Amino acid sequence: MNSRDSAASEITPEVLLRAYACGIFPMAESADDPSLFWVEPELRGVIPLDGFRVASRLARTVRSDTFTVTVNQAFKAVMDGCAAPQPGREDTWINRRIRELYSGLYAMGHCHSVECWQDGELVGGLYGVSLGRAFFGESMFHRVRDASKVALVHLVARLIAGGFELLDTQYVTEHLKTFGAVEIPRRRYTVLLENAITGPAANFVRLPVDRPITGAEALGLIAERG
Repeated sequence: MNSRDSAASEITPEVLLRAYACGIFPMAESADDPSLFWVEPELRGVIPLDGFRVASRLARTVRSDTFTVTVNQAFKAVMDGCAAPQPGREDTWINRRIRELYSGLYAMGHCHSVECWQDGELVGGLYGVSLGRAFFGESMFHRVRDASKVALVHLVARLIAGGFELLDTQYVTEHLKTFGAVEIPRRRYTVLLENAITGPAANFVRLPVDRPITGAEALGLIAERG
């Protein structure tokens, strides 16, 4: 489904959560486009948490703690980074209304960011939505090589520790395939989503947020799940 919603101001964070529970999410054509449209892909991207792959070179980078990784410490700055042009992605779908809605979800505890820092500067990160035992990855960015990849590794470790069952990437890219991302039909996705949002919710902050988690800790959690 791709249905345009020209009355983006009528969408609230609560409506957005209900949309995620139904398997749909909003996008904009560009940062300057004030309208939103709902998206429900025929093929959905997911990363099975028990099949998450970390290449050996990246594992060395993660283990070296080249980056200091934090959680929920710079949500707005991460959204700004995701909205900025990057090589191969000159435009963005993150418009002002998207920023407002996801900031609202962040205030409600349903949106989270993972940040990578180097020498006190934010050099990469990602953000996404949590609902039940599902996490919906929205966007990521990097200003230094491997920063967004390290953020993803730490995200997956946190999801595993918190009891999540579904990591929804919305779409599959060649980049995400290297981590084990696969496409599944909408019907199969709907079953996984319903299972993930029914019953006890996962806990995104089960791992500490008052101190950085080391790369060795993150890789250890992933190895245990795999």
